[in-house]
Amino acid sequence: MPTPSPLPLGAAILPFRRDEAAATPLLLSPPLLTGEEETQFARLLQSGWLAPAGPTLAAFEAAVGEAAGFPHVLATGSATAALLLAYRLLGVGPGDEVWTSSLTFIATIAPAVQMGATPRFLDVSPESWTLDPALLAEELAAAAQRGRLPRVVVSVDLYGQPADIPALRAACDRWGVPLVSDSACALGATQHGRPAGQGACLAVTSFNGNKIVTAGGGGALLADEAAPIARARHLATQARDPAPHYEHTEAGFNLVMSAVLAAVGLAQLPALERRVLARRRLFDRYAAALGALPGLSFMPEPGWARSTRWLSAMLVEPRRFGADREALRRALLAEGIESRPVWKPLHLQPAFHHAPFAGGAVAAALFERGLCLPSGSGMGAAEQDRVIAAVAGLARA
Repeated sequence: MPTPSPLPLGAAILPFRRDEAAATPLLLSPPLLTGEEETQFARLLQSGWLAPAGPTLAAFEAAVGEAAGFPHVLATGSATAALLLAYRLLGVGPGDEVWTSSLTFIATIAPAVQMGATPRFLDVSPESWTLDPALLAEELAAAAQRGRLPRVVVSVDLYGQPADIPALRAACDRWGVPLVSDSACALGATQHGRPAGQGACLAVTSFNGNKIVTAGGGGALLADEAAPIARARHLATQARDPAPHYEHTEAGFNLVMSAVLAAVGLAQLPALERRVLARRRLFDRYAAALGALPGLSFMPEPGWARSTRWLSAMLVEPRRFGADREALRRALLAEGIESRPVWKPLHLQPAFHHAPFAGGAVAAALFERGLCLPSGSGMGAAEQDRVIAAVAGLARA
């Protein structure tokens, strides 16, 4: 039988009430097992391929490609590793600029910074909470006038909401700047009728433990063409040249996914669409139950997008609701319910206090007012009712 996933660090010290319902914490996005993981592990052990190679890893990459809508896939140790390879493929180095949305996790930009690039952060659109295409077009035109175009632009699919790839690609193509899609939490989402990230020159996705389908960790680099993935695979396996001995004409990395993680991912991927539907139902139920309360609203979904709703995000307007986002978060915590503020914009992070940025007011307001609610694929109606009651109770107070 599958064993329960361990609680995250610190979960055991939550100040729960002592009634039965509150005795069990409600986590933000816990992993959900399918029951097929043991079968895939058995097949892996029987194959003898425990190294980061072999039939299990190849089968996982093929399954990811089918789910993501990309014909060429490299499974990596993390989505951050996939981004590192994307930046390396595109020649990012010291003196380059890499532009991305300010409203994202630091992993989007960290590998580029570690390569010596300068980050530049752009604001998001209120329509989607993803990179604003109009602002990007303006900033690229201004950069061209300065003779200082970025090496790469990176869009981010926030909380499973896909970015507007055609509009972003049009802005980038005018100046010959490649577009990379950070689709870490958007596997199963669509934009303009196409899978998330499709249309970018490269995309990445994540199989971290909190994602809708997980391998317990890991990620993938996705491409429409074979050549970039072949090059990335070479770099990710220590850049070993063909020879009977170890021959290297360049230094590479050790970034390929373990076959053990791939076995977990193979068990998880068939459940992707069911889980996306489950999370979308959770979001709709939150919005129906709480959206009419004064001062509460929920993350919009543009007509051209179908989000995975990886996390159900809402906005709190303190004067109308009667409490701010942080007061609500603490009230939920006191009930044993994990919630999390919307990402703190990167242009406000101490690590990037010298980095240039454009706009930022939209992202800053979303951080100040935004809160993500428990959104696990296996969450039942009674558990969700517990969250709804806790939020509504504070509104009444």
